[in-house]
Amino acid sequence: MEGSLVVVDFYGDSLSFPVDASVHVPFEEQLSKKSISSFYENMLKGPYQPMIQTLVQYRDEKKLDDWFYYQLIRTTAEKLSPKADNYHRYTLYKWFLLNESGYSSTTRFRNDTLLLYVRSEEVIYDVPYYMAGDQQYVCLNYHDYNSNVNFDAITFTTLSLSVGGNNRFSYKVTSLPVIKKNNYTVKQIQFDYKNKDYRFNVVLDQQMQKIFTNYPVVEYASQFGIPLSQTTYNSLIPVLREAVKGMTQQQGVDYLMQFTRSAFLFQTDTKAYGKEKRLSAEQTLFYDYSDCEDRSAFFFNIIKEIYNLPMIVLSYPTHITVAVHFDFANGTPIVYNGEQYWVCEPTPQKKNLKIGEILPSLKKQPYEIVYAYKPF
Repeated sequence: MEGSLVVVDFYGDSLSFPVDASVHVPFEEQLSKKSISSFYENMLKGPYQPMIQTLVQYRDEKKLDDWFYYQLIRTTAEKLSPKADNYHRYTLYKWFLLNESGYSSTTRFRNDTLLLYVRSEEVIYDVPYYMAGDQQYVCLNYHDYNSNVNFDAITFTTLSLSVGGNNRFSYKVTSLPVIKKNNYTVKQIQFDYKNKDYRFNVVLDQQMQKIFTNYPVVEYASQFGIPLSQTTYNSLIPVLREAVKGMTQQQGVDYLMQFTRSAFLFQTDTKAYGKEKRLSAEQTLFYDYSDCEDRSAFFFNIIKEIYNLPMIVLSYPTHITVAVHFDFANGTPIVYNGEQYWVCEPTPQKKNLKIGEILPSLKKQPYEIVYAYKPF
């Protein structure tokens, strides 16, 4: 690779840039402020700019969200220094690429543990963070240590160099990258509605599942905002539209509510996966089990795509559900910003709840509206 052209594969798309021999900086020392700083300073001495320019230009042209740009950075770092050969060097390359792309990232180390952090203003629930004054830095590689680092054992040393930019890293996903190297699978979804059997074959891309493998637990606004991939959208949304064709709006919403309740097996995240997960609509299709949060995100997504109605997401101490705005419906509405919304429970319950019916156990419980969607 020295003094040659490096080609990076990004989900079947490729980009290339020249890499001078001086950009291949070795790192065999023990972790220390001196060794880490020396690595970065040596990187700055080489002609690294074409590499950064290529990555940033690709990001901007493809309109990659930060999460996907970080996947591109991971892929590039793997090309420059394979993770399995030298994990510390691989991590330092990611650190360098993030900073020189305009983000503010830092490293923290202790003994043989090297953590990479990036400045982000969003609430992330299942990964470590630290505060530098009023600035929050969130860990990007916690999963590489099996999400199990004892932060109380020995104090970490933080290394922040006067490099990087002012970009705030965001975990929001507003669009999905086009995947050219596809690995499709077909999943049949079956459910019964008013004594009629419905079966849908949904096309899923295994690559899309891989993209979110290490995606953390984010705020509901971020979870509910993740769209379906075009492949899955094309195999699901048109058939659902056809299924509700001829129904009134409320009949159609009821059909989609019953579909969401019945098409997936219910299980709590702790029992199914050993930890909290907040699945996007597409991930809910991938996984065998889903809970109330996941079904609410899925239901929200298909209602948005088919009817594009205003919706609010209600968070109770032990439950998440969705309420939809209609001009009028039976049941007791929830008033938000002067408009009426009726709960449409997408999670299976002992009682077959109708539109506007709330679980009896929730009627006296406080709730918080954690996300509100209003169509343009």
